[in-house]
Amino acid sequence: MTDRNEQPVAGLLLAAGGGRRLGGRPKALLEHRGRPLVEHAVAVLRAAGCTRVHVVLGAGADAVRERAELPGCVLVDNPRWEQGMGTSLCAGLDSLAGTTARAALVSLVDQPGIGPEAVARVLAAHRGESSLVSAAYDGVRGHPVLLGAAHWAGIAATATGDRGARAYLEAHEQEITLVECGDVARAFDIDTEADLVHLE
Repeated sequence: MTDRNEQPVAGLLLAAGGGRRLGGRPKALLEHRGRPLVEHAVAVLRAAGCTRVHVVLGAGADAVRERAELPGCVLVDNPRWEQGMGTSLCAGLDSLAGTTARAALVSLVDQPGIGPEAVARVLAAHRGESSLVSAAYDGVRGHPVLLGAAHWAGIAATATGDRGARAYLEAHEQEITLVECGDVARAFDIDTEADLVHLE
């Protein structure tokens, strides 16, 4: 019997954002369905089939550790979170080096409209460590994205500011498998006070 953490695809949740346009409230701790948003996002990854989940923390990391129940997750600190999502992506990919993971399924903590169905579709398109897969909404690339290990070094070299993997994915557009998810998910972000209406 193999260890359940030896699944080739690890869930990588980027949850370091400081919620600058939300009065500086860490996004991971925004409440959704009575629990911190980070718990909801981890539950989505697990329900979709990710047994290994790494969570990148930044803003309010100590408070997140204290308040959120994240059993079995690997918590990764990103001391440079204020420099943008690119640093969190790099910290997360770095944390997977040396594990059995050969791909990372990257999701964002502030997209509660993307549930297990969409994540599972992206996961199902994984073919190996050269895979690049992205959810699409009416044909437009969005999250989550699956990044095979063969691409991690290239992504880390180009991930700057809030662009994350965008520059790398644009340069490798022909290699990306798009998986339409617009029928099962809504790809809004929780960025501003007005967006809080999406939380339940």
